[in-house]
Order: sequence, then C-alpha cells, then structure tokens
Amino acid sequence: MREVVLDTETTGMSPSDGHRLVEVGAVELEGHIATGRSLQLYMNPQRTVPPEAVAVHGLTNAFLAEKPFFAQVYTDFLDFIGDARLVIHNAAFDMGFLNCELKAVGHPGLEASRVVDTLDMARRKFPGSPANLDALCRRFGIDATARDYHGALLDSQLLAEVYLELLGGRQHGLNLAQEDESGGEQGAGSAGGGLTPLQRPVRPARHHAPSAEELAAHTAMLAGIKGALWAHAA
Repeated sequence: MREVVLDTETTGMSPSDGHRLVEVGAVELEGHIATGRSLQLYMNPQRTVPPEAVAVHGLTNAFLAEKPFFAQVYTDFLDFIGDARLVIHNAAFDMGFLNCELKAVGHPGLEASRVVDTLDMARRKFPGSPANLDALCRRFGIDATARDYHGALLDSQLLAEVYLELLGGRQHGLNLAQEDESGGEQGAGSAGGGLTPLQRPVRPARHHAPSAEELAAHTAMLAGIKGALWAHAA
C-alpha cells in the first residue's frame, strides 16, 4: 500500500486571510515504511512573509524571492502524490492551504477521504497528553535534534516515524518466513521445506542419581505415611 506523508510551511495561519504556501515536503511510504523517495518544493508566496512566520520556519523573503510560484510547480506535487493515501499531522491546516492553492490554478482539490490525520490518531491513543510532533517524537524516542526550525520535508520524515509507532511500531520476530542462504524467503508452505529449524548446541547429559543419604531420607519419609496405597500393592 502506497502512502505519502506530507507537511507544509506557510506565511500565516489561514488562507482566508491571504496567507500562502512557502514549502511542501513529502515522503513516500510502502507498507508504512519509507522508501527513500521524497519531494521538497519551495515557493514564492507572492507576498511578504511576516517575521513571526520566519521565526517558525526560517524561510525569509530574500530566500523565497527566487523560487517558482505554486502555479509553476503544483504538477510536480500532484505527480508525486498520485493516488496515494495522504498522512498529515493536523490535516485540516495543510489541506486548507493545499486546496486553496490548487483551486486557484483550476484544480478541484484533494479529497478529505484520502487523508489519515495523525493528530487524531495520537489523541485517541493518548487522550489528554500533548500530541504535537515534538511531544510524539519524545514519547517514541525519535531523534528530532535537527529540528531547529519547522521544515516541511524534515517534519514529514519525522512524522513518517511517528506514524509507524502510532500504528504499533515494528514488530520484530513475528514474521514466520525465514531467509535461506541465498537471501530468499521460505515460508511454512514453501517448496523449500518449510521453516528453517533452529540450530541449538548439544549439551551432554548431567548426572542426577540420588545419593545414599537422599535415598535413606526418602525411605524414612515413606515409612511415616499411614495407609499408603503402595504399601498394600501386590
């Protein structure tokens, strides 16, 4: 199953106030595991970036001035995500900006039904606990020390790890398939003969015979049992 974890950075909190996208980052997953394919797009928002936004993501007006407009790169974004399920933290925020930008270039927008919101997942799994990305990284022991600023690609990479943990984490040792010497896998019903038996060291038998003192103590104990069935056996 193909999924895409994505995040955005913007000039402000709401597209209805005229704020725009400045960065989109995305990471591809197959079977919930990152494949190594990713996408990072910077965009000129065609407006100034407020200082409070720069303080969050570090993307200045000077840096963004030379970047393409959203209308020039949105097809790269759509090509990358394809028809994959989208994994987003606080999806309403990112989807609001993405769909506003897409509709401005004549695209119908992305359907909410294809989105998994990891914020909702975290709140259901850990009710009452902080559910922002930093808090979840700390909870799961994910290294976020490189996160000096919010960055769409870095946050997507971190979120991909958080998502796996929210799903239950990597369950090592539960796969019944065993690798053969050639690197292939043999399952329980494979032509290769089934599961590979465990190779355990053979240990010599240990001496367990009772001593004379132990035998005498045992005989004395039996003699003290009244009405023992074995005393009347033929």
